[in-house]
Amino acid sequence: MTSADTHSQPSRAPLPVRKPAPESTGPPPDRAARRPPLDPERMLEALREVADQVDQVAGLLVATHDGLVLADDTKAVEADSVAAMSAAAIGLAAQFTAQARIGESRSALFEGSSGYVCVFPVEGSLLLVVFGQPDITMGLFTLAAKQALTLLRNRLPAPGGSHRTPPPPE
Repeated sequence: MTSADTHSQPSRAPLPVRKPAPESTGPPPDRAARRPPLDPERMLEALREVADQVDQVAGLLVATHDGLVLADDTKAVEADSVAAMSAAAIGLAAQFTAQARIGESRSALFEGSSGYVCVFPVEGSLLLVVFGQPDITMGLFTLAAKQALTLLRNRLPAPGGSHRTPPPPE
């Protein structure tokens, strides 16, 4: 095909043109309200405190939405692989719930032959992975996993750098 042949072909529809983003009318984002960087040692300490308070939890892992391990308190688990899969699982859960039109995804729960694992979006770019002990029921695991999520959220620094006050003991 020569260049003369290409010019004699019927014209096609023009390619779409990217439109500029609309001007932001609101104030610029307040950088002071953003969460400070999380220290992996403090996160590991928080995970261990949560694990000590919640029955039926065999392990906890905090990962980023990019699939990187921030801290883990697990045994016999390949933390890097689990972190990567947790990011994929929560992304798939969000797509699945959107397609099923059942609202925003709150978690991704998996049942194995000897236990459960659940991935929760925590806040910002963090994910919490909770592993259930063998022979736990789904109901007990769900309660334990949500309790672990709540306890971890209470231990994270609030936006702006201050720490949240844990709820009073029941």
